[in-house]
Amino acid sequence: MRIRDFTGTLTFMSSVVFFRAVNVGGHQKFQPGTLAKDLAKFDVVNIGAAGTLVVRGSVNEAALRDEILQRLPFKPELMICPARDVLALARGNAFGDESFGKDVGRFVSMLQKAPRAKPQLPIAQPPGDKWEVRVVALTGRFALSLRRLGQTYSNSVVEKHLGVSATTRNWNTIEAIRKVLEK
Repeated sequence: MRIRDFTGTLTFMSSVVFFRAVNVGGHQKFQPGTLAKDLAKFDVVNIGAAGTLVVRGSVNEAALRDEILQRLPFKPELMICPARDVLALARGNAFGDESFGKDVGRFVSMLQKAPRAKPQLPIAQPPGDKWEVRVVALTGRFALSLRRLGQTYSNSVVEKHLGVSATTRNWNTIEAIRKVLEK
């Protein structure tokens, strides 16, 4: 994505890359830290083992996608988001008044694209007081959910109800991304 800086110069901006369905149960395995080192010319920082890369260098999305795919023996699905969007999410009050605690985790699903129709929120799975996942907000390509311990995973609920491919991370990952980008 290109933006104009304060001088009016057209530039590329930093990004955050979220891999979908990698390093899970031996499927589509790779080492994100090694990939980050291979992409050093773009000032890439790896965040954890789930496939989350912060790209602080200026590179357009198509070139970044090509660079990543050339270095892997499989074709993963990638959600590439402008860093400014992830920062805005991290700095805002994304979960509003929703309560969470030691038994409820906060999660963010990055969507391949914004859903065609915005569903009525919240979405609870299973419905009722014994929900395990509750999707509480949708902002652009981000779906925010709360998750209690149980068998239901946020990503499957988001994909089913929004009808788009997604990948989900714990809110702690979003905070780690924010810290890397604000350095």
